[in-house]
Amino acid sequence: MWECKSWVMEMDLITRDDLEKFRLQLLDDIKDLLAEAPKGNYRPWLKGTEVRKLLGISAGSLQNLRISGQLKSSKIGGIHFYKYDDIKKMMNASGSYSA
Repeated sequence: MWECKSWVMEMDLITRDDLEKFRLQLLDDIKDLLAEAPKGNYRPWLKGTEVRKLLGISAGSLQNLRISGQLKSSKIGGIHFYKYDDIKKMMNASGSYSA
């Protein structure tokens, strides 16, 4: 009627040397990721206020660029974000931007 099951749990012991090796590997991985990151203050997405400062334009001019489709944005939580690469493309296409 009663069935007796025995559970055998396999254990692995982790030594301080194991932890030290893991720490060093983790640090190497982080260094590699940081080395691949773009240099400088490059950020792939900018807020509208940052774009306005970059281009030297008003909020209305930025809105006109967005509405006309010259500059795409993504709206997250009520804030428009713009791709830095899209801003560069727009400026290269027109030579420069004047509001």
